[in-house]
Amino acid sequence: MVVPTGSMENKILIGDHVIVDKLAYSPHGPISKHLLPYQDVRRGDIIVFRYPRNIRENYVKRVIGVPGDRIRLVNKQLWLNGRPVHEPYVIHKSPDIDNYRDNFPPGGELLVPPGMYFALGDNRDESLDSRYWGFVPRENIIGKPVLVWWSYDAPTERLATSNISLDHVADIALHFFTKTRWDRTMRLVRSYPLN
Repeated sequence: MVVPTGSMENKILIGDHVIVDKLAYSPHGPISKHLLPYQDVRRGDIIVFRYPRNIRENYVKRVIGVPGDRIRLVNKQLWLNGRPVHEPYVIHKSPDIDNYRDNFPPGGELLVPPGMYFALGDNRDESLDSRYWGFVPRENIIGKPVLVWWSYDAPTERLATSNISLDHVADIALHFFTKTRWDRTMRLVRSYPLN
């Protein structure tokens, strides 16, 4: 999977090529549960999922709320089950407060229903996430990114389509060594547990 947007900066960047573990959240069988590292989706996990409004698109976000959680944002601060949460991975690119984006939901808390997950981007000021389109159904979750195997500094418009443009191929041929983010190559993608 190639990441075309900056909604998960600084953990995952535009142009990161990631390997996704599609078995991590798979239903386990009586024997395979002892052989493979299956797990439930947890708060703080970074997930890859089919966008609920168009399942042909894959998104990557961080799980903030699991079924039964109560969530709200107050002046950009996350509150989970009645307590403020420290989120060291979050970045804010704008000092301004947007009443909808940064004080969510309007007038109270949001309860995550059974079989659903609430997901936000780490780049909170520039993320199209559950605040705008709702919950992620469990069946839409594909897996979790585990490794950035290559990171290339390319603009979103070159990465947002499945068709590789001639301009993009030429750019890679000319700038492979200078635009490859070598410090991100083979970097593990780790979750951050939220309690």
